[in-house]
Amino acid sequence: METAIILVFVIGYLAITFEHNIKIDKLIPALVMMAICWALVALGIDAFPNWFDSAKHALLEGFGLLSHDEKMHLMEETLLHHLGKTAEILVFLLGAMTIVEIIDYFDGFSTIKDFVKTKKKTKILWIFSILAFILSAIIDNLTATIVLISILQKIVKDRDVRLYYAGLIIIAANAGGAWSPIGDVTTTMLWIGNKVTTGHLVGYLFIPSFLCMAIPSFIASFMPVFKGDLEVEEVEETKKSKFSATMLYLGLGAIVFVPIFKMVTHLPPYMGMMLSLGVVAIFAEIYSSSKFSLTEFDADESDAHASHSPVHHSLSKIELPSILFFLGILMAVAALESLGILFGFAESLPASMPMLGTEIHTGEGVSDLVVLLLGVGSAVIDNVPLVAASLGMFHEATDNELWHFIAFSAGTGGSMLIIGSAAGVVAMGMEKIDFFWYLKKISWLALIGFLVGSAAFMVTRTLF
Repeated sequence: METAIILVFVIGYLAITFEHNIKIDKLIPALVMMAICWALVALGIDAFPNWFDSAKHALLEGFGLLSHDEKMHLMEETLLHHLGKTAEILVFLLGAMTIVEIIDYFDGFSTIKDFVKTKKKTKILWIFSILAFILSAIIDNLTATIVLISILQKIVKDRDVRLYYAGLIIIAANAGGAWSPIGDVTTTMLWIGNKVTTGHLVGYLFIPSFLCMAIPSFIASFMPVFKGDLEVEEVEETKKSKFSATMLYLGLGAIVFVPIFKMVTHLPPYMGMMLSLGVVAIFAEIYSSSKFSLTEFDADESDAHASHSPVHHSLSKIELPSILFFLGILMAVAALESLGILFGFAESLPASMPMLGTEIHTGEGVSDLVVLLLGVGSAVIDNVPLVAASLGMFHEATDNELWHFIAFSAGTGGSMLIIGSAAGVVAMGMEKIDFFWYLKKISWLALIGFLVGSAAFMVTRTLF
C-alpha cells in the first residue's frame, strides 16, 4: 500500500510539473492526489508498520500493536493536526492577498510608477530590480511580480526589451522573498512551522539574497539590450483615488506589522494578519463611503456589494486556485509524512549522498549539496512540496542554519527556470514568455545569482 501511495504522489507531482504541457491546471492533480493518498492511508491503515507522530516529530512506538479502531482514531487526529497547520498558512495567505487587492482597488500601486523618472535603460533596470527585491519582502514575490510587470507594461513600449526586464524582475522578486518571513510561501511555511524566526532569517539571508539580485542585475546592465535610452510610452493619465498613496502605505505597513505582532504576542501569524486585514478594511470602507461591511451580506444585493464595497471586491479578486493548490499539495505531503516515509528518506540521506562542503553543525549529516540540489530541484518542480517534504524529513532545532539555507535555496533556485516559481509562472502568463527563450536568455543569470548567494550564505552563517 505504501508503494501505491508513493506512486500516486509521483504521478500527481509529474502532472503538476507538466501542467502547461497537459493543459490541466496544477490545482486539479494536487487535490486529486491529496484525496487519493489519504483514502489509501485509511484503507490500508492496518498494513502500515509505522506511524509518524507529527506533534513529537518521531515515529510512534508500538503502532503495530494498536487495534483497528485505535489506528483509525489516531489517523483522524493526525489528519486534523495537519489540516490545522495547513489552514494557518492558507488563512495567512488569504489575508495578505486581500490586503494587496484592497491597495490595488484604490490604485495604490500607481504611486510606485511615479518613482520611474528616467529614460536610461540601465537605471530603469536597477529601479525595477530594487523595487522587486523590497516589495517582494513585504507583499510576497508573486504579488510584487504582478504589480511591477503591470507597471512595466505601461512604461516600456518595446515588448522584446520588456521581456528582459520581466526576467530580471523574476530573479529579484524571488531573491527578495527569500529573506522575509512573508515574502515567499515556502519561507512563510518555515516561519509558521517555527523553523525560522524573523531576526535570524534576515540576519542569515539578507546579504545572500541581495547578492542573488544584484549580481545578475549588474551583469545584465552590460548587455546590449540595456544600452541607451528607452522610448517611454506616453499614456493618458487617468484620475486616481486621492487615497491611493495612503492606502499603499497603510496596507504595506499592516503586512509588515504581522511579524511584530507574532513576536510580541507569540500567537500564530494568521491572527496578526487578520487584525491587519480588519484595520485596512475599516479605512477602505470609510474612504469609499460604502454602506456595506464584511458582515452585512444579502444574496439579492451581491452584485451591488461587489461593485460598491472595496473589501468584497478585493475578496472576489484573490487567487483561490492558488489557495486550493497549496491545500492539496501540503496535505498530500502530510500523508507521506504520517506513514514515516519522509522520516525514512531523511535517515537514508547521509548514507546515499556525498558529503560536500560544511556539514550542518547538529551532526545530522545533511550536507550543503543536499540543500543545493533542493534549490535546483525547485527550478524543475514546485518548491512548495519540496519545502513541505523537508519539514517532514529534517528535525533540526528552530533557527538551525539548515532551515535558513533551505529557505534561500528553495526560494531563489526556482528562478533558474520560468516554471520554477510562482513569480515566473505569473510573468509567463502576463507577457507570454516562451520557456526556451527564458532558458536561453535569463536562466544563466539566475544560476550565477543562485551560486553567488549560496556561497555568501556559507560565509555569513559562520557569523551566527
